Amino acid sequence: MAKIGIFFGTDTGRTRLVAKQIAKKLGDAALAPVNIGRASLAEFVACDTLILGSSTLGDGELPGLSTGLAQPSWEEFLPQLADADLGGKVVAIFGLGDQKKYPDEFVDAIGIIHDAVLARGARLVGRWPTAGYEFNVSQAVDGDDFLGLALDQINQPLLSEERIDRWLAQIRPELLP
Repeated sequence: MAKIGIFFGTDTGRTRLVAKQIAKKLGDAALAPVNIGRASLAEFVACDTLILGSSTLGDGELPGLSTGLAQPSWEEFLPQLADADLGGKVVAIFGLGDQKKYPDEFVDAIGIIHDAVLARGARLVGRWPTAGYEFNVSQAVDGDDFLGLALDQINQPLLSEERIDRWLAQIRPELLP
């Protein structure tokens, strides 16, 4: 059975910790999480199922060199997907944000990554309800749902583990048919 690839981009390390938590909960079904700034395109496309995670920075930006990171991240990796075929791949996305400090950009990275992999033919799973969050707008919202799991490790850290468990229960059948 193919293993789930987990790729993340982070600025403070919180997204890495969530990626590791998800991998631990998936056990042998998942590969060790990989920082997207250290991943090759070949390593990424070799996975049939993917969980992708990112924080959202500043004015709704992906982590990357232009946002002050010392190493490449999603900002530099997504353009590499321009010629990639992700048809047949199943992708779930999680994102971290701060809904109080950035209520107009909350977890925008989910939407940015979603649109990039959808445009390359991936099948997206793992929508998450917007109920229980307080924000104004987000590129990650479609109707009453986020396009992936939204976590606020700053303002709602005590809700994260339960949200991760419920989200994994929801997407596991899609990732591991």
